[in-house]
Amino acid sequence: MILCLCPNPSVDSYAWLNTMDTGTVNRISSLKAFPGGKGTHVACALNEMGIPVKLMGIWAGKSGEYIRQECHKRNIPTCGIEIDGENRRCYTFRSLNTAFNSTELLEPGPELLEQNWKEFLKDFRKQITEVQLIIISGSFPKNAPQDAYLQLIELCNRVGKKVIIDCSGIQLKNAMRSSFFGIHINEQEIRNLAAHNSITDTIKSLKEKTTWLALTLGKKGLRLIKGNEEVQANVVVNNVKSTVGSGDCLTAGIAAAIFKKLGMKEIARYGVAFGAANCLNENLGMLRKEDVNDLIRNVNIKISSYVS
Repeated sequence: MILCLCPNPSVDSYAWLNTMDTGTVNRISSLKAFPGGKGTHVACALNEMGIPVKLMGIWAGKSGEYIRQECHKRNIPTCGIEIDGENRRCYTFRSLNTAFNSTELLEPGPELLEQNWKEFLKDFRKQITEVQLIIISGSFPKNAPQDAYLQLIELCNRVGKKVIIDCSGIQLKNAMRSSFFGIHINEQEIRNLAAHNSITDTIKSLKEKTTWLALTLGKKGLRLIKGNEEVQANVVVNNVKSTVGSGDCLTAGIAAAIFKKLGMKEIARYGVAFGAANCLNENLGMLRKEDVNDLIRNVNIKISSYVS
């Protein structure tokens, strides 16, 4: 089984309206909600493809109850701690008016107390003993330790569990004080991490910390690097409906292939197909098995030696 950790779950909503004007009333014509947060998207994608998965989160209020209930409807077991407050709601405003199409508004979410963090670590120690692979994705609630990822990685390393991370900012910088099995990072995140260093040097630094490095480049596809090997993968997608959650679905694809003990080409192929399949579905952060199976046959693969 794979444990997907979503430290900061959310209720993701599509809000449709004709136009958006400041200083006046804007009426939403339709609203549709989905269970969200990066780790939730990963869990839903793996579950859709028949991979045994459990979702661990930090749950708060009615929003947290909704997210868990929606996951249970999909036969995804959940675990984790409950805290005061409400899990955040994230709104994506959609319109034919391209001036504001896919504008997002994100709520702050709950605050994590020191005692909450201790309880969470205790539960995490228990959960990781029961799984083969751990995926930690996304942000933490307010007041979480700035080295939260680092602490969780070190707990996994102590018991010999493989962990894949997807984070940014101070959490990523602190995580690099340790080593981990895999990382998914996008082009903007690696530029932010590089700061005044070159992208090449930053990739080299990451390679020293991880077995698998998945670097996504938007429409240019995926660079999957392991040691001195590199696979570049991409697939053409027509009729894109939503890109929200595509990176999370790509993480799920990589994890699924690793869980199945497939080779490097297939890991890249799965990752790209999962990410692209999400684009064909208007439901936020979701994919359909039939789309993955169609796309996976059309992924273009290029194998090369990694050049630092």
